[in-house]
Amino acid sequence: MPGRNSSKIRTRVQAHNPCMMRNSVPEEGTLTAVSTLLMEWQAGSEKAGEELLLHVYAELRRLAAHHMRRESPDHTLTPTALVHELYLRLFTAEPIEWRNRAHFFAVAARQFRHILVDHARMRQADKREGQRIQVTLVDAASSVQTPLHDLLALDEALDRLEELDSRASRIVEIRFFGGLTENEAAEVLGISVATVKRDWKFARTWLLGQLTMQPPPAK
Repeated sequence: MPGRNSSKIRTRVQAHNPCMMRNSVPEEGTLTAVSTLLMEWQAGSEKAGEELLLHVYAELRRLAAHHMRRESPDHTLTPTALVHELYLRLFTAEPIEWRNRAHFFAVAARQFRHILVDHARMRQADKREGQRIQVTLVDAASSVQTPLHDLLALDEALDRLEELDSRASRIVEIRFFGGLTENEAAEVLGISVATVKRDWKFARTWLLGQLTMQPPPAK
């Protein structure tokens, strides 16, 4: 598969100036274009890989910036660095059977989670208790916010939720870390939008209960 060389991938990503892409708006048909490019890139098209980067870079950096806004001012991981690390993990690991754009961002969501949690653990080792990263559980398509304690606690609670309800845990991961809409989450998981909404509501309430020591709701 093309694009597996890490130094080549790093050069491609660094070539994109985030300031120049700050105001970019996805054109009509971008969703279909990304899915098509993923298929062509997977089939061996180097050009498709280049165009794929152009289509998704701005959105990935927007997600990275959203995640980094909850960091303290002295954090060392920038949105651009976060996207660079994500690309290295996605494009230099074992080949993935990409299905479509929603699947791409669902996979990216898990990698975002791993990168952010690893970074939080490293920072926590050098800081006093009580200086953990504060987070708010909010999806990309809604203004409803659920205050939580910190990223590391959320990660641990998601692992516990996965044992109880793996689908609800996955919905939180792809919506919170990957920014997928309800429709996209439903597409990735092969379920209805109504089920996504129900699981998302349950998961938010359950996680809040876990992180504030309140009795979790019954599903």
